[in-house]
Amino acid sequence: MTTVHERRAAPPVPRATRRSPAGAVLALLWAGAAAVVGLWWYDTASVVGAAGWLTGAGRIAGLLCGYACAVLVGLMARAPLLERRIGSDRVARWHAMAGRYTVCLLVAHVVLVLAGYAAQDGSSLPREAVTVVLDYPEMLKATAGTVILFAVGITSARAVRRRTSHEFWYYVHLLTYAAVFLAFGHQLALGNEFNGHTAATAAWYVLYGGVAALVLWFRILVPVRLNLRHRMRVEAVHQEAPGVYSVVVRGRRLEELGARPGQFFRWRFLARGMVRTSTPYSLSAPPRPDHLRITVKALGDHSAAVPLLRPGTRVWAEGPYGSMTADRRTSHKSLLIAAGVGITPMRALFETLPGDVTLLYRARTAEDLALGGELEAIARRRGARVLYALNGPRGERPRLTVESLRAAVPDLAGHDVYVCGPHAFAQELYQVLRAAEVPDRRIHHESFEL
Repeated sequence: MTTVHERRAAPPVPRATRRSPAGAVLALLWAGAAAVVGLWWYDTASVVGAAGWLTGAGRIAGLLCGYACAVLVGLMARAPLLERRIGSDRVARWHAMAGRYTVCLLVAHVVLVLAGYAAQDGSSLPREAVTVVLDYPEMLKATAGTVILFAVGITSARAVRRRTSHEFWYYVHLLTYAAVFLAFGHQLALGNEFNGHTAATAAWYVLYGGVAALVLWFRILVPVRLNLRHRMRVEAVHQEAPGVYSVVVRGRRLEELGARPGQFFRWRFLARGMVRTSTPYSLSAPPRPDHLRITVKALGDHSAAVPLLRPGTRVWAEGPYGSMTADRRTSHKSLLIAAGVGITPMRALFETLPGDVTLLYRARTAEDLALGGELEAIARRRGARVLYALNGPRGERPRLTVESLRAAVPDLAGHDVYVCGPHAFAQELYQVLRAAEVPDRRIHHESFEL
């Protein structure tokens, strides 16, 4: 099922000149890790015997784990530099990587330090563990923080996440703040690098205090100001496709938000059963001065309750977030590929993205094509193409291969490709696009993991 509309000549679009600060931020983070190792080196005169080597390695792992905890929380702060300039997709990958590093370093710290202490005292590992937890200062709180971090790590594993709801994962993930708070005192009380070293202690306080300030400002104070100023409410809810609903949100002076097509907000509807959960949904239409629109598929507890929202319901929003906007383009030709409800940001981009635009929409059946009428109208108005990839009569799924994409979109490698859909779909499509020689810098994908 394909709809093609006559193309109008599109003027060349200037290449985006705004460079991502991702490289500089990564360099700064790795420099911080090197400084932490340097702190251990400066404080350690010599290492003697097996117990000394084990304890020294455990101290390095502990310092790096403490630093990684601060980085982990900082990446969750939703600072505009990260969310809008670097992109939520890349920040999500950094956060996931930092989480894996943190858990591995935590395991190494616990095992190595206990082994070193046990070797030094001539004690068994279990007995030494009991002694450390019960007799050392701040260790009961640190143990509780360790258990919480392990729980967060387990629920963040992809195999576990597929079997749990977004709401459950979200609440467990928030416990990271509690874990870091509980473990902070232990770092200063038992860290040899901080005992008697005022500069090192002050630097650690600045690191954690700075991260706490980012979280307080961008996750609490900025959203409070935004919602008090714009006073958003649900205006209407209507069905777009089976299980897919659009919500129109009205507010005051919404142009001041600076939202752009392709971005998303985190939405909290102040209705029964929905107040405690904040969920990311993309704008499914270009933002207007007096209203915004999102389109939601009923997948979890929160999204399943969206159709029941009543006009006038108060809305608490955070954002806008995301960098999957026109700023990412490097060519005057763009290909938008959406699967399922991933059509929402693509619909907004399809209307507004400059240049020559083609949209490829993957869905099960024609009835599942949410916003299809709007897409057809936009295509006619701007002389663009809409291509549909639907299941066959027996339910067989069409494969998006290098050959099929090149047949549908000549000069595929010369296009910017925007992708939105389920994680597995996006990962598979990324490999296909790279095999089709589309440069990595021209493949744009957004993730809402944090």
